[in-house]
Amino acid sequence: MLSLAGIAGGVAILIGGGALMVRGASEIATRHNVSPIIVGLVIVGFGTSSPELVVNIIGAATGQSELAFGNAVGSNIANLGLILGITAFLVPITIQSSIVRRELPLLLLATTMITVLALDGPIEGRPAVIGRSDSFVLLLVFTIFVYISVLDMIRVQSKDPLLSDIALHTDVVATSTARFPWLMVLAGLALLYLGGEVTIRSSVAFAGSIGIPAAIVGLFVVSLGTSMPELATSIIAALRNESDLALGNVVGSNIFNSLVVLPVSGLIGKVNVPAGGIGDLVMSWVFAAILIPIFFLGKGRLGRGVGALMVVAYVAYAVVRLMQTF
Repeated sequence: MLSLAGIAGGVAILIGGGALMVRGASEIATRHNVSPIIVGLVIVGFGTSSPELVVNIIGAATGQSELAFGNAVGSNIANLGLILGITAFLVPITIQSSIVRRELPLLLLATTMITVLALDGPIEGRPAVIGRSDSFVLLLVFTIFVYISVLDMIRVQSKDPLLSDIALHTDVVATSTARFPWLMVLAGLALLYLGGEVTIRSSVAFAGSIGIPAAIVGLFVVSLGTSMPELATSIIAALRNESDLALGNVVGSNIFNSLVVLPVSGLIGKVNVPAGGIGDLVMSWVFAAILIPIFFLGKGRLGRGVGALMVVAYVAYAVVRLMQTF
């Protein structure tokens, strides 16, 4: 269908725009001696999640907030169930204790907060939404997390400067040779906007043509497309025996989706939680929580068998969720 092709094309433009913007921004940062810690945490972290962010911003601005919700939450579920499962099936992943102690609890906290904030509406007899006040709370939590992370990275780097490369999470800064980085950033932003417009319009048209809610398209179509950078990054990292990076990329992306992508959408226009949305949030929480017992029972290793089960669980969830729609 033409609308489905439009979604694929829009997502491809989004991914290309995000990559172009990250390369240009990284080159600008290195030319101005910006700390690798800041580059790795902010520029690269933002770059891998920029497709989700742009889709949600445009979706919220054009009144397609349910699609924005489905994209953010669907990306989180796909990252943990499908992408992490596929990566672990290809190359077993070592779960670092630092992720279990800090990032995973934060992700569980963020998901719990979103669920509670969304439920306050129905409790008071109103629709379930993520409003502006809710969004400010979530962004405040993210700001605190970034502050603590920067302090921790500075402490680690001060002990061993050779470890500063860990903060980059990518080779993009070291290998960038862009001659016109500002033009690359501007071109990347333009592509992100264009890709977001095409994706949103095509998604709405596709949902209308087959008679399903836009939230479902966001949950299982748009979210899978915008999660492709995370899939590529995780697989490459795992093949390079950098399994901590593979897991960190997924968990970090989910934190960004929960504490930046979704609340930014809520600041632009309240995000309506669609029918079944609370269940989607719970499923996202379950996929994250299950990594903790896997860490202790599997001696810190996410093997091929568990990876395959995670993929099967994601597919089963998708089938059940789609059956509920029709």
